[in-house]
Amino acid sequence: MISYEYPLNERIRTLLRLEDLYRKLAHFARGEASQDHHVALITLFEILDVAGRADLKVDLMQELERQRQTLMAFRNNPEISEQALSGALYEIEQASSSLLAMAGKIGQYLRENEWLMAIRSRAAIPGGVCEFDLPSYHFWLNRDASQRRHDLEGWIHPMIPIRDGLAIVLRLLRASGHPEELIARRGVYQLTMSGRSAQMVQIRLAPSETVIPEISANKYALNVRFMLPDTIGRPRAAERDIAFELTFCSL
Repeated sequence: MISYEYPLNERIRTLLRLEDLYRKLAHFARGEASQDHHVALITLFEILDVAGRADLKVDLMQELERQRQTLMAFRNNPEISEQALSGALYEIEQASSSLLAMAGKIGQYLRENEWLMAIRSRAAIPGGVCEFDLPSYHFWLNRDASQRRHDLEGWIHPMIPIRDGLAIVLRLLRASGHPEELIARRGVYQLTMSGRSAQMVQIRLAPSETVIPEISANKYALNVRFMLPDTIGRPRAAERDIAFELTFCSL
């Protein structure tokens, strides 16, 4: 199944963007080539931009504490595995402690590194990190891969608590919903929200369904329109019945 997720508020939108960036960062930081590590560093700058909101750390800590209190209520419940519950609580407590230990503004240590900030500034210009623009960066990219990876790990490590905290929150969010099997008649599905509370919508399609969902939603209605993919022009409407799974996720 192919899953499409649509956030219904700005906070979840930010967490999903960061999740995608952290995955990309982990992939390229493991690489050997200088271009892998270039992409990893540029991705770290993107994380710095997205995570730079002053209240992100507080938001994560508050949500983790709320989930901890919810899980604590299941103590001594015979239908709940005590071992699984203890493991989940331990993971939340560790993530919260790591977030609390983050001093100052998120990524401030990166902003104080003039060499990194020079690369960040030039990277905003198309072709701005050529060797004649940043010879010191060219030198770094030509160092041994293990040395570049060591440097990257040092720059990435202080940002790991954000990754771990949002991973827990998004995992709990995704696990909160129950999928419904539905049919979009002539490629269109509409639903009145009627007081339904949700933070994210998830749509799943069989890989054989060569369509993509265009989703729009607010507190009043959900609208899904399935389109035929087109890499040349604007996608065309899929004017046939489409089977899909719909899940409303909410913490």
